[in-house]
Amino acid sequence: MNAIVRSRLRWPAWFAYRPEASVETIALVASLFFAVFANGAFWRAASAAGALSAGKGAWIAACMFVAIVAITLLLLGVLLNRWTVKPLLTLLLLVTAAAAHFMSQYGVYLDTGMVRNVLQSDGKESGELLSAGLILPMLLYGVLPSLLLWRLKLKPRPLGRAVLVRLGTLSAALAVSVLALMLSFQDVSALMRNHKEIRHLVTPANYLVSLARVALDDSASRVRGRMPIGTDARLVARAPGAKPRLLVLVVGETVRAQNWGLNGYQRQTTPELARIQPINFPDMTACGSSTEVSVPCMFSPYGRENYDKRRIEGSESLLNVLEYAGIQTLWRDNQTGCKNVCKGLAFESFEHDRDPAFCDAERCFDEVMLRGLRERLDVRGGDAVVVLHQLGNHGPSYFRRYPERLRRYTPTCDTNELGRCSREQIVNAYDNAVLATDEFLARTIRYLAGDAGRDTALIYLSDHGESLGENGLYLHGVPYAIAPKTQTRVPMVMWMSPGFSAARGLDLQCLRNESRRPASQDNLFHSVLGLMQVETGVYRKALDLFAPCMPGATAPG
Repeated sequence: MNAIVRSRLRWPAWFAYRPEASVETIALVASLFFAVFANGAFWRAASAAGALSAGKGAWIAACMFVAIVAITLLLLGVLLNRWTVKPLLTLLLLVTAAAAHFMSQYGVYLDTGMVRNVLQSDGKESGELLSAGLILPMLLYGVLPSLLLWRLKLKPRPLGRAVLVRLGTLSAALAVSVLALMLSFQDVSALMRNHKEIRHLVTPANYLVSLARVALDDSASRVRGRMPIGTDARLVARAPGAKPRLLVLVVGETVRAQNWGLNGYQRQTTPELARIQPINFPDMTACGSSTEVSVPCMFSPYGRENYDKRRIEGSESLLNVLEYAGIQTLWRDNQTGCKNVCKGLAFESFEHDRDPAFCDAERCFDEVMLRGLRERLDVRGGDAVVVLHQLGNHGPSYFRRYPERLRRYTPTCDTNELGRCSREQIVNAYDNAVLATDEFLARTIRYLAGDAGRDTALIYLSDHGESLGENGLYLHGVPYAIAPKTQTRVPMVMWMSPGFSAARGLDLQCLRNESRRPASQDNLFHSVLGLMQVETGVYRKALDLFAPCMPGATAPG
């Protein structure tokens, strides 16, 4: 008898066993799995907000758990069918395992902006987020359940019955989710009203809904096209024989104001700039907490004051207005593109350059963007505005953003797994990368100062800041309404050659005084137009940082 049992339970016979399940059953089990294993960040945030600590905490948690399961089942019920359940659910398991890992490790929120950032990342950028720490969660919560999924046999059903069962499942899921939320409505609604961002932690609903919104927005943008702005732009007449002007706009990456030496940081992370003494703006606010938001916003006339994502993305940019005025523009990029700011205009990418003086097998230092610039501009001549989009402090691999000679602050975090490093190591590596940006800006200024044929100027403005472990947050991209100042306060500096400031009649001491006032990325669009003497109906003098210090301006109060 025992021999028969052992024969039946031997491993090959067990491995051949394939249980049968319907698509709806698989979707329900997957929903329970996601609710239990993929929503740790949500439960921690809900607990931190105090929603689970009151006398009814257990009841609220139970209602939210049931609602999450039912909402996930509703989404899966729409997406999955007999032909897609295995391949699509496998993909969802793998993506959800990765999403849950990154949310827990870095404190990211998978809202529309973050999903768009992920979609626009290239292989190098995405590769820097891959680490050994990702292997175990991917195996446990992605690969293993996927293998079990493919062992299942799908339960056959006649088409009519399959449709009725599916409609019943969707109806039941909707009803249960509504009932669960209604039973705890007062507490859950208070949580969602006071902490709207928390909905972006419910996984996988967060990235599925955001992905759908991104697809709809992109589709609508293609249909609408881009609205022209500033087509009436023209240059103010200048004296005969005046030198052509060159303005370089350096768009920084992930440098936060708190670690900027010129702002009074405890470390002098900007020693080269301190010697040059450019005009520094210590109280500068970013338009967004991610490149995807900030870069289009700062080149738009609408800005954060009247923020309208569709309007900004559906309109032309500052560079188009400059071109309408007859000023040549050029975008040089050491990142993943200009986020449509330079669409249809001159663009050069150095992301995959192989110049041995500045590049290794993975990335180039930002100095590569200065190569051949003068010759490139001489082809067309006249006034020019050049944008240099830095790689800068892009994380989490801060240790790769500076040469060894700038490794001044030690010990450093020499891995992309920030969770394995102390906060001191992370900050040291980050500050070393700020030193690299300081050196790049100083080199660019010296380059411009040596251009005898042009009046030259430079404006540097970082796109957004960065969290370095404060309150458990890393990197950036937290929804703007709750983003910490570490992600929204950025450095800005200006430099002008004597010829440029003299030709414009600009009072530099006045500008230094004005620089102490609060400013934001909303000022960039109008300040550049004012500095380059472009007249257009979209220009707003009140937002021009230079206007109070120009000839004829009323003395600032």
